[in-house]
Amino acid sequence: MDAPTGGGSAADPLAAADPTPPGAAPGPARRVLAVFARNRLAVTGMAVLLGLLALCYLGPLLHPTDQVHTDLSQASLPPGSPGHLLGTTDLGYDMLGRLMYGGQTSLEVGLAAGLLATLFGTVYGAVAGYFGGWVDAAMMRVTDAALAIPALFLLVVVAAIVTPSKPVLILIIASVAWLSPARLIRGEALALRSRDYVHAMRLMGGGGGRAVFRHILPGAVGTVIVNATFQIADAILYVAYLSFLGLSIPPPAADWGSMLSAGITYTQVGHWWLIFPPGLAIVLVVAAFNFVGDGLRDAFDVRLQKS
Repeated sequence: MDAPTGGGSAADPLAAADPTPPGAAPGPARRVLAVFARNRLAVTGMAVLLGLLALCYLGPLLHPTDQVHTDLSQASLPPGSPGHLLGTTDLGYDMLGRLMYGGQTSLEVGLAAGLLATLFGTVYGAVAGYFGGWVDAAMMRVTDAALAIPALFLLVVVAAIVTPSKPVLILIIASVAWLSPARLIRGEALALRSRDYVHAMRLMGGGGGRAVFRHILPGAVGTVIVNATFQIADAILYVAYLSFLGLSIPPPAADWGSMLSAGITYTQVGHWWLIFPPGLAIVLVVAAFNFVGDGLRDAFDVRLQKS
């Protein structure tokens, strides 16, 4: 009888490369990814986002167009015209190139404004929820007063006062979008500040800054990530709102909202290709971010991770 080989030399190399011991529970990151992957809408939303990013940033390399100089001899060509897959605008810009060029502005402003609003609102809400008392009361009254004013009204007023540009639009949208994450994270902080590890940190002499940034915020990271996706979707809609009202970045720059605003004039003469592509792009990107947010919310749910 052959002696058994020792040391497990015949083991599967793939199993050997796996850092997770046999029979051990998968790590938190794997559990989150596993739950996220089970949500088909979330996976579809992620695929749509990646596709739109590729279209807007890699597409111009494959389909270069002039989006600065007008060419009235090529104005209002229908889709399928030679060299213009989606037709041209009333000023002769290639519609596909305009869609990619405008998508860069919409996505950059939306992403930056959504992330900035989430960052500021998260810190603001965590400070208010952790310290409580008069600090919480004063900070939340400021939030309540700002929420009482319609966000779109504030955006229009501020955008009408200043000259819109990418940095300005980011600051304008973030200045009204931080209110919702602030209230949300404040509720998380009220619950987390009563945890035993926070009390232990206090007894060891830890200050409020350490409690907020080392314990409260890491404990609410799942909520922050999920909320960030919804804030980005809302910010992209805000960009479209302002642009549709004529408060967008001055030409020749473009975004999907300004393309809708410019194309709506020509719908009565049948130039549907001026509004359908940017409108569809806005719907797709907002829906995709919402689907991804729903998937992340499920992924960070501990009950679903155990199922």
